[in-house]
Amino acid sequence: MASISKLVIPSPVSSSSVSGSLKFRPLQPKCLIDFHSRDVFNARVSSSRLSVRNDVGRGSLIVRCSQLEGNGSQIQRTTLHDLYEQGGQSPWYDNLCRPVTDLLPLIASGVRGVTSNPAIFQKAISSSNAYNDQFRELVQAGKDIESAYWELVVKDIQDACKLFEPIYDETDGGDGYVSVEVSPKLADDTLGTIEAAKWLHKVVNRPNVYIKIPATAPCIPSIKEVISLGISVNVTLIFSISRYEAVIDAYLDGLEASGLSDLSRVTSVASFFVSRVDTLIDKLLEKIGTPEALDLRGKAAVAQAALAYQLYQRKFSGPRWEALVKKGAKKQRLLWASTSVKNPAYPDTLYVSPLVGPDTVSTMPDQALQAFIDHGIVSRTIDSNVSEAEGIYSALEKLGIDWGYVGSQLELEGVDSFKKSFDSLLDSLQEKANSLKLVSL
Repeated sequence: MASISKLVIPSPVSSSSVSGSLKFRPLQPKCLIDFHSRDVFNARVSSSRLSVRNDVGRGSLIVRCSQLEGNGSQIQRTTLHDLYEQGGQSPWYDNLCRPVTDLLPLIASGVRGVTSNPAIFQKAISSSNAYNDQFRELVQAGKDIESAYWELVVKDIQDACKLFEPIYDETDGGDGYVSVEVSPKLADDTLGTIEAAKWLHKVVNRPNVYIKIPATAPCIPSIKEVISLGISVNVTLIFSISRYEAVIDAYLDGLEASGLSDLSRVTSVASFFVSRVDTLIDKLLEKIGTPEALDLRGKAAVAQAALAYQLYQRKFSGPRWEALVKKGAKKQRLLWASTSVKNPAYPDTLYVSPLVGPDTVSTMPDQALQAFIDHGIVSRTIDSNVSEAEGIYSALEKLGIDWGYVGSQLELEGVDSFKKSFDSLLDSLQEKANSLKLVSL
């Protein structure tokens, strides 16, 4: 048996306002059907790209809807709306591919921003024919492979920015951002990162774009400089509290050095990675092998994140911060990244539900997004038991877990992973160019 409710997904922008050749199909009223059979549900909503987990046997809603607006029309309603309105946390989507109009159902479901990275684009471009026509034109016009790559990426980012621009406008620049990362090859290049960020900001030319800069030691000065130039930044690959504090200081230093009288349009998020912390620390705990060590598996990441939120609250208060607020400065929000569960033995919302708190962002790939919409619970959890988080953090140290090593190792792995994705994509594009009998590098 199914409950049926009519759903109208609003079109945020007209086709004429989107860059390039992107065209919108007229959006018709749709029916969202809650089937107790997942097979039937999958067949009905497969076009939405919100695929349904196959590892859950019970019938349950992926999208819960709908509620009435004051004018009597029906709107889609999900736990993502509650997460923002009641929990103060912005749900973002950690994925991007063509056609970007596939984001429309997600926006209607409560998604308020998008993050991308080299691995995401490697998968999107290598596995899809949607980029072929533009790629062919670029290479035939004499573009080298890497330049062609960046034009493919910039178009996706521009088109996605247009979709989220209404949210950006409605929140006065508080939300609705789309993130694009500088080349991972620049992770150890301070000046190169600054120039790349300036170039990306200029060519994307959208008010709601975040330029992603890794939180490597050489890039901390880059963050300060880019912020001082009035460019909004998503600082990525943060794995430790000590590096997070350096990121906050770089943001504050950049605001103070900007010389701008109005700081309200310079914003930032600090992407604090979560699940990867447990992946590494769990391995270390299993090597220790004691009952106490084994009992701490799956607890390190959330504990460290909770303590990072405490640092956030301390740093964005007091005389220094209040002086910046008078110039319109906005807090650099904590963004929880790497929120998908890597260990299938853990709850599938482990890196979302315990990290709900005001002034934060949670960017979720498909797995985590589906799980939270399906059965996530909105409750302020990020600081509900700080003493427990402190106890876990200290207990891990007493067992010999070196948080400094964990942060450094994960940063190296993260940068290396993105470099490999970037190089793999360039190789794939070169092969595609060769197959089309186009010029090579």
